[in-house]
Amino acid sequence: MKWKKFKIKTVTEAEDIIISALCDIGLEGAQIEDKVPLTALEKEQMFVDILPEGPEDDGIAYLSFFVEEKEDGRLEVCGEPVDEAAILERVRGELQELRQFCDIGEGVITVDETEDIDWINNWKQYFHQFYIDDILVIPSWEDVNAEDRDRIVLHIDPGTAFGTGMHETTQLCVRQLRKYMTPAARLLDVGTGSGILSILSLMFGAGHAVGTDLDECAVEAVAANCEANAIDSSRFEMFIGNIITEKSVQERVGFGCYDIVVANILADVLVPLTPVIMNQLKPGGIYITSGIIDDKEEAVVEAVKAAGLKVLEVNHQGEWVSVTAQKGL
Repeated sequence: MKWKKFKIKTVTEAEDIIISALCDIGLEGAQIEDKVPLTALEKEQMFVDILPEGPEDDGIAYLSFFVEEKEDGRLEVCGEPVDEAAILERVRGELQELRQFCDIGEGVITVDETEDIDWINNWKQYFHQFYIDDILVIPSWEDVNAEDRDRIVLHIDPGTAFGTGMHETTQLCVRQLRKYMTPAARLLDVGTGSGILSILSLMFGAGHAVGTDLDECAVEAVAANCEANAIDSSRFEMFIGNIITEKSVQERVGFGCYDIVVANILADVLVPLTPVIMNQLKPGGIYITSGIIDDKEEAVVEAVKAAGLKVLEVNHQGEWVSVTAQKGL
């Protein structure tokens, strides 16, 4: 089996947002190479306490994405045939859009070929069911144990999604959504990706969810995960486009009609997003954000205050931050 390897030179702070953006266009399963030291949790998950000293972190990261090459040389992304040039064009387009919001470093792309790896499936041995408090998150290839059947169970197949829920930022958002959810609330999920936050919100009692994302592939991922979790498709709408810059997306999403807006996006996107979202929130509506690395906390808090929102909570998990705020009545 042959694979095309698309490798991007970037900076460590942009890893998450680039991975999310490229998942949106069907490039999944990123391989990350950087010199960031392991956290205590990562060491625990690797069953090690002490590691040899590594090289000093230089802030540079390399992200590699793999696309299977068929025997006849064809490539396929999101079930559609595509050539190397088209993939490069899409990747460059995503990177160029991200440059408007954050520093992505050089953004140089190289293409290579590798053989005999089952990239799409080998990682599954490392992803198993886990808990977010009392919520069980479980992949499609595992069964729910008898003792877990009374829990809230989120079925997720990361092979077709942009996120698994394991990341601290997702968990911070989940807890805040659960805390502030009201019966039949209307939710807007900016950068919805796989739809995890919206689907859980509907399980928590939301009446309707609307998601926005930058690429068509999010529609397929959301539909698959709604079906896996028995969520009626009429309760979850998707709009494709950039809500920050595209007036048409803002109009289709609607103004002043959301009880809760959640955005699990990096700080450099949250800052320009926040004044826009003010227009989508109802008076008294709740704005839940995460994706904020700890040294960006002040910038997001200041953006929230500058938009006229009242900060209700600032929560931390590891090096990540969630800011929850409220629009005035």
